Amino acid sequence: MNTPVKQAAATLRDAIREAADGLINRDHLAELMILGAVAQEHLLVIGPPGTAKSAVVRRVAQSLGGRYFEYLLGRFTEPSELFGAVNLGKLRDGLVETDVGGMLPEADIAFLDEVFLGSTAILNTLLGILNERQFRRGHTHIACPLRLCVAASNALPDDDSLAAFADRFLLHVFVEAVPDARLEDLLAGGWAVGQRAITPRADMATLDALHRAVPLVDMQPVRADLAQAVRKLRGAQIILSDRRIVKAQQLIAAAAVLAGRSVATRADLWPLVYVVTSAAGQQSARETLRELLAEARHPLLHAVVETAVQQPLARIARLAESADQLLGGARGDAFRGAAESLLREIDANFGKDNLPPELSARRAQLVVAVQGA
Repeated sequence: MNTPVKQAAATLRDAIREAADGLINRDHLAELMILGAVAQEHLLVIGPPGTAKSAVVRRVAQSLGGRYFEYLLGRFTEPSELFGAVNLGKLRDGLVETDVGGMLPEADIAFLDEVFLGSTAILNTLLGILNERQFRRGHTHIACPLRLCVAASNALPDDDSLAAFADRFLLHVFVEAVPDARLEDLLAGGWAVGQRAITPRADMATLDALHRAVPLVDMQPVRADLAQAVRKLRGAQIILSDRRIVKAQQLIAAAAVLAGRSVATRADLWPLVYVVTSAAGQQSARETLRELLAEARHPLLHAVVETAVQQPLARIARLAESADQLLGGARGDAFRGAAESLLREIDANFGKDNLPPELSARRAQLVVAVQGA
């Protein structure tokens, strides 16, 4: 992978950290947005109200820069509220043209909350923008710069037509309220987030540089593994459409690019979990694909890989980074407690016989540091 692409990936790493700082148990959502933006595949977020869906999307968009469009849809939302009003001046001349200034057709990143409440007219127009990056209305026909659309809802729809629309979002992620064990972190993080503004750490040129590298990734080494994974999913009654199976390669290639590689490996197969469209299906996929996903890991997207596969090897990069931060930081009052907590997590995931090389030296340094604290 060439140097500019690696530099772009490093820039996105800073953008993710900026956006996710203080948002408890939402790092994986921020990272999944980055994967979707690089692959230029859209993301559907399902979760109850008040679970910081909009906050994460807004902060990631701010950190990435570019033109951002956000709207909360309702039963009576008019198409003009998303796509722009008809230009009355042109209408007098017999032309039906839409003034799209500042609206969804001009956005680089978009967030549509309660998307399934949109009317048929809205959803049909959205399909053209999502699938083809084209906006057509009357005499208006423009190419849309959209890199990523994030849609959100409290639940998946039961209606078949709406379910078909949901299927157009290749990535599905399900979020829940922060658990009791992390309520103190939630309170502290939420307070800090409210006091800190986000500054752009990347731009659309960064995303575009990475996206251009995606089709250059050699997928041949993992194609047999991917086919086997699909067979296993079918055997477990987890059915993916042919379209989703083929497009999953785009996500796997994007994961490789963000890891700084031009050849996909088994370590990059984890996005397949998020291609499964239901929460129960995703959990079943984790178990069904446990062996194939055992090597999953990523140097940049720590949280989303951990959430996808829930296996020890996926935690190595995060544990190593946490150790480096502790060892390289100040040895204040909180150091001992944080270091001991990290050591417990390392020991809970790995024994002496299978401790990865990436963690072995770091663990030894942490033990020495704790003893001297």
